[in-house]
Amino acid sequence: MVKGYWLPVLHCHLPFVKHPEYDYFLEEHWLFEAVFETYLPLLMRLKKLEGNGVDFRLTMSVSPPLVEMLADEYLTGLFIRYMDRLIELSQKEMSRLKNDSGMLKVATFYYQRFIEIRTFFTDELGGSVLNGFRRFSDTGQLEIITCGATHGFLPLLRTNPRSVEAQIALATQCHYEHFSKAPTGIWLPECAYYEGLDEILKKYGIRYFFLESHGINNGVPKPRFSVYSPVYTLNSLAVFARDPETSRQVWSSMSGYPGDPDYRDFYRDIGYDLDMDYIKPYVSPDGNRVFTGIKYYKITGKTEYKLPYDPTSAFYKTKIHAGHFCSSRYSQAETLAPRMDRPPLMVSPYDAELFGHWWFEGPDFLYHVLLKLQEDKIIKPVTPMEYLCCHPDNQTVSPSPSSWGEDGYYDVWLNDNNSWIYRHLHFMADAMEKIADEYYDMPDDASEPNQLNKRVINQMARELLLAQSSDWAFLITQSTATEYSIKRTKEHISNFNALLGSLRSGMVDVDFLKWLEYKNSIFKNLDFRIYSTR
Repeated sequence: MVKGYWLPVLHCHLPFVKHPEYDYFLEEHWLFEAVFETYLPLLMRLKKLEGNGVDFRLTMSVSPPLVEMLADEYLTGLFIRYMDRLIELSQKEMSRLKNDSGMLKVATFYYQRFIEIRTFFTDELGGSVLNGFRRFSDTGQLEIITCGATHGFLPLLRTNPRSVEAQIALATQCHYEHFSKAPTGIWLPECAYYEGLDEILKKYGIRYFFLESHGINNGVPKPRFSVYSPVYTLNSLAVFARDPETSRQVWSSMSGYPGDPDYRDFYRDIGYDLDMDYIKPYVSPDGNRVFTGIKYYKITGKTEYKLPYDPTSAFYKTKIHAGHFCSSRYSQAETLAPRMDRPPLMVSPYDAELFGHWWFEGPDFLYHVLLKLQEDKIIKPVTPMEYLCCHPDNQTVSPSPSSWGEDGYYDVWLNDNNSWIYRHLHFMADAMEKIADEYYDMPDDASEPNQLNKRVINQMARELLLAQSSDWAFLITQSTATEYSIKRTKEHISNFNALLGSLRSGMVDVDFLKWLEYKNSIFKNLDFRIYSTR
C-alpha cells in the first residue's frame, strides 16, 4: 500500500541569448553548459531507467526561451563545436597527464564521458534535446509543463494586464508548437504569484501551478494539510507547494548532499588552474578565463588543499545519499500520515541545473532515487495530473502573494539597483497594446506596406518580451553578469523605440529590421494581435 507520494519538479530555464554578430560569445555558453552538463546527462539517466524497466515519473518545466534556443539551428551548430572543442581538450589532457597515473584516470574519465554525451546527442537524439523531452513525454513518464513566455516577473508586469496575458498565451502557443500538445501546468516565473493571476492562467487552459511553501501556508483559509496536499484557488486551479525538508537535503551546499567531500569541486577548473599559453584556445578569445568543465579535484572539506577527484567513489556516494533520501521520505510520510485523510504528498522543486552543472553527480543521485523508490514501493513518484486524478477533492484556498526568491517576495526583482527597468517596460507594454489595437484590422494580404508594418510590430513585441525577462533584474541584484544584463535590457528598449519611431514615420530601416529578426528570433509565429484589447 502506498504510504505517500513524491512529486519531483525540475525547472529548466535560461534567458534567450543569441549573438551571431560574434564568432564567440561568453553568455551563449550558459546554454551549452546546461545542455552538456545537465539536460543530456539527465536524459541519459532516464533512458537507463527505461532500459531497466523502471516506471519512473518526473515533471520538468521547459521555458519557452529555452525551447526556442534548443530548436535554433545556429545555436545547435555552435553547441556541436563546443562539444568538439571539449573532446579535443580532453585528448590534450590525457597526453599532458600521461605520466601522472592518478590524474590520468580522471582525464580519461572526462574524455570517455564527453564522447558518450556527444554520441548520445547526435545518434540517439538526432541532434536535438527536444527529441529526448518529447520521447519521454509521449510515454507519460515525463510531464513537461511551460513557463512564462520570456520568464517575465508577472506581479511587476500587471500594470498592463495584456502584458501578463501575452506572457501566458505565447507560452502555451510555444509549448504546443514544439510538443504537439497543450500544457496542463505552468511553472510561474520565479514562482511569483499575485491575487487574480489564476484567472488568467485558467483562461489559457492551465490546470495547476507551483508556489513556494509560504504562498500556501499564508493563504486564506489556512490549509489543513499545509504543503502536503495541493489546494484549489478560487478559480479552481490546483496549487502545489514546496516541501522544505526535501529542499534542504538537496539544495543546501552546506548541510545537503552536494556538499559531501567526495563530490566534485565545481570551482577548481583547469580553465583557471592551467597556464594561459596552454589553455588559451579553450577560453574566451579576449583572454578571460572561463570554466571548461574539466575539474580534477573533489570538495575535500573546508580547506584550500583539495584532493584528486575519484569518479567511482563519488558515484558510490550517490547511491548512499539516494538511500538516505528515500529513507527520509518514508519516515516523513509516517510522521505526517496520522494528521491527514490521504497519503501525504512531498513536492520537490529544483532548478534543473543543480543536477549536473552545479552538482556534477546530481543526475546519478536522481537515477538511484527513482530506482530505489520503485524497488521499495513505499513512496510513489507521481506527476501533478496523476495525483489530481487519484485525489480530486482538495481544499479551496486563496494563495498569498509570494515568490521563491530571497526573503520570499518581490524584493530581488524590484530594488534600488534595478527599479529603473520598470518604467521602460510599462511604457513599452502600453505602447504595444495601443499599436496592436490600432493595427488590429490591418489586412493580412501580400502587399508590401502591410507586410512590412506587420513585421515591424511583431518585432516590437519580441523586443518587449525579451526586455521583460526576469533574469536581467535578478542578475543585476546578484551582481552576476551585471554589465551584460544592463546592456541587454537597454538594447531591447532601444530596439523597441527605434521600431516604434520607424512605424510612426513610415521610414523603416529594412536592413535593421532583418537583423533583429535574425538575431532576436524568438517566437517566429508570433502575431502582435495577442496584445490587443479588442
